Amino acid sequence: MLAGRGSHEGPRKRETPQPFRGFLRSSPCEASDRTLAHLPRYSMRTACTADAAALAAIHGVAFPPSETWEEEALGLQLGLPGVFGLIDAAGGMVLARVAGEEAEVLTLAVVPTSRRRGLGGALLDAALREARDRGARAVFLEVSEANQAARGLYAAAGFVEAGRRRRYYADGTDALVLQAALSLCAAAAC
Repeated sequence: MLAGRGSHEGPRKRETPQPFRGFLRSSPCEASDRTLAHLPRYSMRTACTADAAALAAIHGVAFPPSETWEEEALGLQLGLPGVFGLIDAAGGMVLARVAGEEAEVLTLAVVPTSRRRGLGGALLDAALREARDRGARAVFLEVSEANQAARGLYAAAGFVEAGRRRRYYADGTDALVLQAALSLCAAAAC
């Protein structure tokens, strides 16, 4: 139990995330850009290569400097076949890739001020839905064994450990390779 939060206080109130200051509020994408109307609490939309700076700003705040992805890398990723991204004005983003019947969550980031409010779960659910709509039946990802919050998020979405990459991260921690069957995932559309 956290100090100062007794059980008599009830569940923690979830606040609506506020816009992230580093995010481009209007869409720089072409007419193919789409918002995700089934997630009314969030201002999530499809990301495009023009969003690379905003994605990098979010990623840079969400991860330690040794693990951040630069604007150029994010833009290049979004230009690859099968890769898609989602971005939210509250300071969240996810990139994923679909190849045949398999998908991979490449990165998911939420700025610290928007964490513990459901944004990470909403981004993951939307990415899983999109991957499934693109034909994927299974999804994989890597997460630091030390990142308990992310591991909890992924476990709640139905991910299980499928492997381990020893000393994968710059700080020497192992990456857990997680897998979920999209037909069994916790996303609302699955």
